[in-house]
Amino acid sequence: MTLRRLAMIGAGGIADVVATTLAKELRTPLQHVSILIPARFADQAQALLDRAGGKLAASRTVHTDLAGLLADQPDVVAECASHVAVREYGPAILATGCDLVVISIGSLSDDGLRMRLEQAAAKGGGRVVLPAGAIGGIDALAAARLSGVESVVYTGRKPPKAWRGTPAETLLDLDALKEPAVFFEGHARKAAQDYPFNANVAATLALAGIGFEKTQVRLIADPGVTRNVHEFAVRSACGDFTMKLEGRPSAANPKTSLMAGYSMARELLNRAGIVVI
Repeated sequence: MTLRRLAMIGAGGIADVVATTLAKELRTPLQHVSILIPARFADQAQALLDRAGGKLAASRTVHTDLAGLLADQPDVVAECASHVAVREYGPAILATGCDLVVISIGSLSDDGLRMRLEQAAAKGGGRVVLPAGAIGGIDALAAARLSGVESVVYTGRKPPKAWRGTPAETLLDLDALKEPAVFFEGHARKAAQDYPFNANVAATLALAGIGFEKTQVRLIADPGVTRNVHEFAVRSACGDFTMKLEGRPSAANPKTSLMAGYSMARELLNRAGIVVI
């Protein structure tokens, strides 16, 4: 597996972390990096590539249409944008035989979209790659699944401001909270669909473990925390374990943990590395 030509969708906080980290950690610069972005954000994307500079890639371009991005013949496309981007661009990218690394994993709670992605990948020869994102322990959960998993329970706890612009606003007075408030309890599919920018972790756990309907989720607005706290407990035939991660929120978007960007960067560095872990 090699990485010489990289394409990214999006130019926000996750893409910024990816570009900056690759520029710092790559043994040698890539041949080419391109970004797909709506025209109104083209200057932002160009500024990101300029900051990373030649340490990231010998040549760098911004595209506002998918055809232009694919014409650059990327080895892999890293989706660093949104559920909408996965839906609009994912099948066409996979149909070319290019791998697609998806960070907006909650989009796969839509069975129809997941099927289209899988069919396009099977036809084109590409793969849908799902990094761990904002959570750890996915390797252990995926291994435990092979032995048989009895239960997975996930609790997501974030500061009230991280839940602004979501249905939580209609359930709670986020600005007036003095104590932690549970505003969602249900299965992972509902969590991922109702809170697409906050519950990607729930979808990741569901896909790695026992599925969307069997993975239980609790979402909490907590004025006592300043970080995005992800915790899950697993009972399985090969062992029981819990995982807790307190992620610093992205400065660009408090709904997103910084860890998500570094998880994407790790996946791409593994494609360029000699020793992979």
